[in-house]
Amino acid sequence: MTPVSARETEPPRDCPLCPRLHQFIADWRAREPEWHNAPVPTFLPEGGDDAVAFLIVGLAPGLRGANKTGRPFTGDYAGDLLYSTLKTFGFARGNYEAQPDDSLSLVDTAIINAVRCVPPENKPVGAEINTCRQHFFAPTLKRFKNLRAVLTLGVIAHQSTVRALGGRVAAHPFTHGGHQELAGLAIFSSYHCSRYNTNTGRLTEEMFVSVFRDIRAFLDK
Repeated sequence: MTPVSARETEPPRDCPLCPRLHQFIADWRAREPEWHNAPVPTFLPEGGDDAVAFLIVGLAPGLRGANKTGRPFTGDYAGDLLYSTLKTFGFARGNYEAQPDDSLSLVDTAIINAVRCVPPENKPVGAEINTCRQHFFAPTLKRFKNLRAVLTLGVIAHQSTVRALGGRVAAHPFTHGGHQELAGLAIFSSYHCSRYNTNTGRLTEEMFVSVFRDIRAFLDK
């Protein structure tokens, strides 16, 4: 993959490509003018694009999480579980305090959402997923020349990643704890670390930790 610049892959603050999401954000800007209320940029490690060996792909910003704070998985329960697990396996350091100016930093890891803007009821529609993938997500993957492993959180993030890498979803189905090879990358998959999934028992902390244990072992080879 030929590396491209961040300027080519990060959506502008007032991205108009998905009218429904654009209007939803505009409504929340009026209600909560101090919030981020804009496309959420990729969260990068201290070394920038070239340091990224591991990429985590979520679905979309949470309304009172990343949409409020401007950093992926920051400000909601999913971030509590994700960042504590990242620290356990050496993918992050510092203290996670659910705000973008805390001391947390990533180590050789980047985090992105398949859809950059918050969707109503946390449910982007197919056209929005496709538009964001074509304009921002797929090009972002080309930025990381040292990328080796990708973790997809949930079915939509997984399918969008497969398509962004030129694969067929039918040939690379989502399974929790899955590990597949595509476009020279190791694609791992997990149920999303949402409160709903953990409360219902679909995803336990040990299940989540087990996925990261596999990723750490792969990257340490």
